[in-house]
Amino acid sequence: MNLPELIELETQDLLPISDFAKIGSDKSSEIVLDGTDVELRHAQVFMRGSDWWVRDLQSKSGVFVNEVRVVEAVIKSGDLIRLASCELLFREPCKESENMVGEGELKSRSPALQKIFKSLPNIARCDFPVLLTGPSGAGKEVVAAQLHSLSLRNIRPMVSVNCSAMSAQLVESELFGHVKGSFTGATQDRKGAFEAARGGTLFLDEIGDLPLDLQPKLLRALENREIRPVGSDKTVKTQCRIIAATHKNLSAAISNGTFREDLYFRLNVIQVELPGLLGRIEDFEELLISFAREYKVRFSIAAIQALKKCPWPGNIRELRSVVQRAKALFPDEYILPEHLSTIATKEINVAATREGSLSVVKGIERDLMIKNLERHCGNQKLAAQELGMPKSTFNDRLRYYGIDARQFRVYKQA
Repeated sequence: MNLPELIELETQDLLPISDFAKIGSDKSSEIVLDGTDVELRHAQVFMRGSDWWVRDLQSKSGVFVNEVRVVEAVIKSGDLIRLASCELLFREPCKESENMVGEGELKSRSPALQKIFKSLPNIARCDFPVLLTGPSGAGKEVVAAQLHSLSLRNIRPMVSVNCSAMSAQLVESELFGHVKGSFTGATQDRKGAFEAARGGTLFLDEIGDLPLDLQPKLLRALENREIRPVGSDKTVKTQCRIIAATHKNLSAAISNGTFREDLYFRLNVIQVELPGLLGRIEDFEELLISFAREYKVRFSIAAIQALKKCPWPGNIRELRSVVQRAKALFPDEYILPEHLSTIATKEINVAATREGSLSVVKGIERDLMIKNLERHCGNQKLAAQELGMPKSTFNDRLRYYGIDARQFRVYKQA
């Protein structure tokens, strides 16, 4: 049986879990949290039926699951658990994708995506063209690389060509090669991607942007398994597997005359549609923590929850960029909601503003501060400790949000 684990968000330590494991600062605990304000025997995790549970062992500061104080509660993969100021992510093994190799994008808890990822070995073993569709940044190139690595062609290279990044002449030369003198700058013969990928895989990214006048040449290359380098009167045999990808609606492109229908049917033998990040939001914590561990960045629970509510127009690629930016701008800091306006992309901030959701960045922190002041009857020191925040920072944030801690005080009647 594969057991789940806890990830300590500040240190990024992996803490394996056993059934009825006690968590605390006591050395006899199954999960020891040293150097924290966690109590000696603070909590316990255990299985009941097929579910994992967490139980508060009568601690003073409590156990919080997704910022809700609990005595005993079911925990699911991706849940955020807080014991005093120690923040933990609960992660269960993902059986459907645990044998997948590559990057974190290839592991999912979405049933639809698990089905797709489970089908990749079978798709890889056949030699038919594959068309990957989905929004930009959804991980199409990662899936293409996985298909290549699982195929019998993996001892040969996978060659990638971005069909939207060059002029028509350059794309033609990049795909088919050219002979010396065939155009200005062609100072020597050059093999194209079809020849470079011989025996391997040719990945045609952004195929929907391929110039219309080049589409018949590509179709001919696919059907006849031969190409003609630019400026040459000789054909060259090809032998490679084709994987194409696009973020465009090719059916609409066919209707408006910018993409050939016969080329579409030639490429679309096997179609794999990948959702954007919001279409697999149950994977958000797993993906963010995977990138955070890769770049050695530490995110607080409040920051993770705030980021999860953002619109993510750039999908997984944008999430990775945000983590990279956090590493560059705040390399040694624990990322809090106050950092997000700096590390989030302009597109996220603009979308958040347009949808009236600036509270994504600031409202969560403000609400948590108010809840903790209410819980501790206006005691700023205790409220700050429970949030894992220095009292001076807590007071600064009170002034920033215009919160008067005195209104939460409870006075006893004489």
